[in-house]
Amino acid sequence: MRFQLFLPLTLVTAALFAQQPPATPPTPQAPPRPAPSLAPPAPTVAPDAVVLTIGTQQITRAQFEALLAALVESNGRPIPNAAAKRQVAQQFGQIIALSEEARKRKLDQTPSAKQMITIQIDSYLANALQRQVGDEVKPDDAALHAYYDSHKAQYEQVKAVHILIRFKGSQVPIRPNAKDLTEEEALAKAQGIVKQLAAGGDFAAIAKAESDDTGTGSNGGALPPFGRGQMVPEFEQAVFSQPVGKLSDPVKTKFGYHIIRVDERTSKNFEEAKADVEKQLKPQLLREAMDRLEKQTPVTLDDNYFGKEAAMPIPNAARPPQPH
Repeated sequence: MRFQLFLPLTLVTAALFAQQPPATPPTPQAPPRPAPSLAPPAPTVAPDAVVLTIGTQQITRAQFEALLAALVESNGRPIPNAAAKRQVAQQFGQIIALSEEARKRKLDQTPSAKQMITIQIDSYLANALQRQVGDEVKPDDAALHAYYDSHKAQYEQVKAVHILIRFKGSQVPIRPNAKDLTEEEALAKAQGIVKQLAAGGDFAAIAKAESDDTGTGSNGGALPPFGRGQMVPEFEQAVFSQPVGKLSDPVKTKFGYHIIRVDERTSKNFEEAKADVEKQLKPQLLREAMDRLEKQTPVTLDDNYFGKEAAMPIPNAARPPQPH
């Protein structure tokens, strides 16, 4: 997002969302159990029923839910649960109570308060405009086809099997009772396995017996289907270049030596990839649309006051390699 100023309650609510602990996935051995109900279901409340009172101000269910809807629209995330809804109400009550006291003290009439209120209103409107423009922008078929044609490699998918032989320093844990091999020992073992397979050895059986990737080894070495950018570079280079069905020589990565066989390499056609292409293009279209809107109202800075614009430093990651 370009604009980062929000109304105070939006900031508080965003922090509230961040406090919610992530759900813990059940282990494969223990199927999830339904959580026990700690409270009876909330009774049905009429839209005009008062659900929140702040001093003499009464807020109905319909009014409070309109507030929640506005917060959800600003944050882009729903209120996660009933406890969060209650906390939003408490925070809203605190803000209203304190702001009323501030008005009694005429703090809203100070020049700085008026300026900040104006900035927050303008900031909210700028964010609302960006959300609206984001909903409106939609790449046409010509742009979608052009992007797809120039990025076809992104939509390749591979099905492969592998056997991993780890060596000292690998991030992969040692199997129980296994020796911590040196790099030379691991390479020799991997080369021996390649010979076994070339002589007709059963890949799945050897993977189960020898692979240090126990997650795939128990499944005969089979990896879930994957695309570019999902594997370490050395592994990716091998699977996207070697012929289908051919056994690789040992491929070294930070995990160890891999013996790889690519069983299938496919590519999504345009219709299959269309939704992904649109997701890739929309941020660029949004930036371009917002740039056009900004240029409708030119912004000029006085160099005598602000100084001349300095060249932005190039981040280290973007600098070309320097000769030694």
